[in-house]
Amino acid sequence: MWDFAMDHNKPLRSASVVFDGSTLGSFHSTYVGSSFPVVTLRDYCGGNVRSLRNAIKYLGFDIKDVQTPEDILKAKRLVFPGVHGVGAKQEGVWFSSHNEWQDRPFLVVCLGLQLLFESSEENGPVKGLGLIPGVVRPFDSSKGIRVPHTGWNALGIAKDTQILDDIGKSHVYFVHSYRAMPSDENREWISSTCKYGDDNFIASIQRGNVHAVQFHPEKSGDVGLSVLRRFLNPKSGRTQKLVQRNASKLAKRVSGCLDVRTNDKGDLVVTKGDQYDVRERTNANEFSFLNNTAFREFPLGDQPMLQVLRYASGNVFVPLTVGGGIRDFTDGNGRYYSSLEVASEYFRSGAAEEYLKSGVKTGKSSLEQISQVYGNQAVVVSIDPRRVYVKDLKAVEFKTMKVRNPGSNGEEYAWYQCTVVTVGEKAVRPIGAYEFAKAVVELGAGEILLNCIDCDGVVAFLTSCQGKGFDIDLIKLISDAVSIPVIASGVTGAVEHFTEVFRETNASAAHAARISDRKDVS
Repeated sequence: MWDFAMDHNKPLRSASVVFDGSTLGSFHSTYVGSSFPVVTLRDYCGGNVRSLRNAIKYLGFDIKDVQTPEDILKAKRLVFPGVHGVGAKQEGVWFSSHNEWQDRPFLVVCLGLQLLFESSEENGPVKGLGLIPGVVRPFDSSKGIRVPHTGWNALGIAKDTQILDDIGKSHVYFVHSYRAMPSDENREWISSTCKYGDDNFIASIQRGNVHAVQFHPEKSGDVGLSVLRRFLNPKSGRTQKLVQRNASKLAKRVSGCLDVRTNDKGDLVVTKGDQYDVRERTNANEFSFLNNTAFREFPLGDQPMLQVLRYASGNVFVPLTVGGGIRDFTDGNGRYYSSLEVASEYFRSGAAEEYLKSGVKTGKSSLEQISQVYGNQAVVVSIDPRRVYVKDLKAVEFKTMKVRNPGSNGEEYAWYQCTVVTVGEKAVRPIGAYEFAKAVVELGAGEILLNCIDCDGVVAFLTSCQGKGFDIDLIKLISDAVSIPVIASGVTGAVEHFTEVFRETNASAAHAARISDRKDVS
């Protein structure tokens, strides 16, 4: 069963709700150091667990980890994050054996909510706990929606509950491929719903002591912290001022993208702009860290990167993505690390090319392994193609399209060739970006980060494309070809570039890198 969430984190400022600056300090100091009941948490060392743990600690609560089934019986307030694969079956056994968990305040997140239903079709059918009538089924991408359902979406409040008080019309963060639907049989459980495509699926449930949310409160900025606080301490009263926005549907995302490297002092700095320390600026509601240096040598030895990830996940509660070097690796001492081991460490703090040649999935590629354990929404594949102009369409075996900007010799058609990072440069590969994108979807990718190198870095400077925005032709080509979310990347120079990419393509998100580095736009 069960999808899994990417260890994506978000700041204390969401797209829809913000703290009043004067109350944030009092909010934090009110809870830190107070003698609240200990929160019992099931930590299975993956996915969103560290983010959830950090959010609970940020709100001032101590945590007791579940080590044995008996710890569940002793819990005064119990929190379970989502569970993927075999773990879900194990948790189901624990729950089924100890029905007393329903006698205490209990909160489950994302896939934990799905576990409470009768069964799920994910990796199944797999039997659930049967507490709530209904079957968990996948979103249907054939209806034109992107799957996984990833990003900030609005809630429709079905009934008053304390933990959802005052957050109607606010955005919260979702990342999942399967959902439970309302019915006459389960309607009394439903506290909120969410609209995505034709589906108005169950976003949260509450009955007695049982609370469950499909969204991720630990990644939903201020509004998510408010949900957690009200569950953890129902008598606390309202200490924050929530600003209501007109949230009604899935929002397009603008994410802070930082290309980073380690400098001579060992600090992690951005490689563009004025090379500021990444810890100096964390004002965005989604982050991507793309590491350009130490990942080439030894990913698990990159202590500055790991330190920044731990610091960020403990202080900013929004989705956080890290890129670079997630691959099979053998260190200088001959110790072999699988891509899964590398990915696991970063969640806790060449595959597609072979598939294109053979057309056979082996189950052993990096993408297949990681998506199997963490779920496809945990896997973001970065594609850096370059534009190759052609005159004779029949001479090219890759997907070719008519482009807006002709080549230097008047060529009206081009294809996009994939590049890979080698030491000090990008090398081209005999692979088309269109074909590569479709392949990584088949292998388990849940999102694509797309960046045309003609519009980025030195190449953009030499071709006078610096600050000209996104490659609309490329982004439209790929976002029309795949059913998963696509993140547009490029060297933006104006707000209008974001408007253009969202209006003219099916991109779900856009990176703000240089435009935020230079402080040209707030």
